[in-house]
Amino acid sequence: MNEEKSSAETWSYIARTGSGESTLESHLPLILSSIAALGVAPFAVMRMMAGEWLVAVIDTIIVVGFIALGTLVYRTKRVRFASIAISILCVSGVVSTVYLRGPQQVYWAYPALMVAFYLIKPREAILLALVTLAALIPKLVPSSSSFHTMTILITIIVTCAFAYGFSLVNSRQQNQLISMATIDSLTGAGNRRALEIKLAEVIAAFKRKRLPVSLILLDIDHFKNVNDVHGHAAGDLILQRITEIVNLRIRVTDGMYRIGGEEFVVVVDGQDIKSATYLADQLRTLVEVNELVPDRAVTISLGVAELQVDETSSDWLHRADGALYQAKRSGRNATSVAK
Repeated sequence: MNEEKSSAETWSYIARTGSGESTLESHLPLILSSIAALGVAPFAVMRMMAGEWLVAVIDTIIVVGFIALGTLVYRTKRVRFASIAISILCVSGVVSTVYLRGPQQVYWAYPALMVAFYLIKPREAILLALVTLAALIPKLVPSSSSFHTMTILITIIVTCAFAYGFSLVNSRQQNQLISMATIDSLTGAGNRRALEIKLAEVIAAFKRKRLPVSLILLDIDHFKNVNDVHGHAAGDLILQRITEIVNLRIRVTDGMYRIGGEEFVVVVDGQDIKSATYLADQLRTLVEVNELVPDRAVTISLGVAELQVDETSSDWLHRADGALYQAKRSGRNATSVAK
C-alpha cells in the first residue's frame, strides 16, 4: 500500500470495488476523454479548412486516441497502459504542433502536463515533463526573446512542481484511505471487503484461464475460552501471531483475510484441492507447535474448497464453511475438504 498511485489508478480501484451504480466516478474516463477530444476537435476542423493537413492529421489522431483510450479504461477498469498512452499522446501532440506551427502552441503544454500528473505516477509525470521541456527548448530559444522563453520555461517548471507536490500528497492520502478500507486494523490481514475484491478477481481469472484456485477457511478452536481464561489482550495477541504464522508460510500471490472474530480465509491462487489441503495441514501444524499462550496449545480447524465451474463467491465460501463445520464436528484441530 506504500507504492505511489496515480489519481487514475485510484479511480480504477473505486470503480472495481464500488456498488456498480451509474455515478460520476464510474463515467470519469469517458467524461475526461470526451472533454479533451472536444477541446482539440475544433482545431482539427479549422486546420483542415485552412489546408494545414499535417497538423490536422495530428490533431485528429489525438482526438481519436482520447476517445479510444477513454473507452478502453471505462470498459476494462484497467488504467495503467491507457494512462501512459494518453500522457505520451498529449505531450507528443504539444511538441509536434510547436515544431509545425510555432512557439505560440507551447501553451498547450500546461493542460497536457496536468493530464500527465493526473493519469500517471508522480515520478513518471516529472520524468515526462523533463523530456517535454528538453524537446521544446530547441524550438523556443531561437524563436522568442530570452525573456519570453525564460517566462514560459519557469512557469512550466513551477506548474509541474506544484502538480508534483499535490499528486504526491494525494497519492499518500489515497493509499491510507485504501488501507483503512481494506485492512483489518488488529491483525493487518485483509478485511471482508478486501476478500470480496480478491474473490471477484480470482473468479474472473478462472473464467478466462481455467487455472485452479482454492480457499482455506480457518477458525481458532475454543477461542472464547482462551479469552475468558487469559483475557482479551491475550486473544488479540493470538490473532496477530496466527496471522504472522500464516503469512510467513503462504506465497505473495496468496492472500489472508479476517472475516470474523477468530475466522480467517486464505485464498490460494493457482492451487488445486490437493495442494491447498497440504498447505492447510501445514498451517494447522505450525499453529499447534507454536506456544501462543502459556500451558495451553492453541489449535485451528480448517475447511478447504476448490473453485468449481460457474460457482459464485458465496457458494464457494459456503462449501468451505461446510467443510470447516465438519472439521469441528470431527474433534477440532483438523482439516476437512469440501465436497
